[in-house]
Amino acid sequence: MGRATAGNARRSRRGSVAASSPAGGSRRGREKKTGEPPSGPGVPGPFDLGAQSGRWAAFQERHRLSCEEAARLLLDAYEYRGLVKHTGGCHCGAVRFEVWASADLHVFNCNCSICTKKQNRHFIVPASRFKLLKGADNLTTYTFNTHHAQHTFCKTCGVQSFYTPRSNPDGYGIAPHCLDDGTVQTIVTEDINGKEWEKAMKEHKTIRDMSKP
Repeated sequence: MGRATAGNARRSRRGSVAASSPAGGSRRGREKKTGEPPSGPGVPGPFDLGAQSGRWAAFQERHRLSCEEAARLLLDAYEYRGLVKHTGGCHCGAVRFEVWASADLHVFNCNCSICTKKQNRHFIVPASRFKLLKGADNLTTYTFNTHHAQHTFCKTCGVQSFYTPRSNPDGYGIAPHCLDDGTVQTIVTEDINGKEWEKAMKEHKTIRDMSKP
């Protein structure tokens, strides 16, 4: 994986941008009385919402959210501001995931032996922004050489929709071509010289940071 040059960047356009506000999640039955502030493990007891109590209760009532769901929506909106929620998966549908990332994706095109064989183009996200929705028991993993990279793929259809890259073991590499339509605005592709991996990692200035929250 080598240092980016202006000549290596290629821009393409795909789909339309989705709203950057996080979805409210499932609307299960209310777990707590409407307007009750969040509580539970890690929360040091109820807190005073003050003048916002009425807004909090009205928001829960309007969207039919439990207190936990409303709190998650608020936290997602703050922590993932400027990002969109992409969804995707394998070909047969056994593996599905969601990932928070920009609508404008920076994709790596690596020329190492395995990436060349399977055309592994991917963008990198922190592990905290990725969630496997289903299919954990339908995944199998291939490793080789250093065994640091975890090449996960669906047992049924063989598609690798995400994996753990050697360059970023604390994150995930997501295949942009396995995302559902409608949330990607642009894709910039950077060629990486994976044939000289150690040299490429030493020279690249930002790839290691892409999996940091």
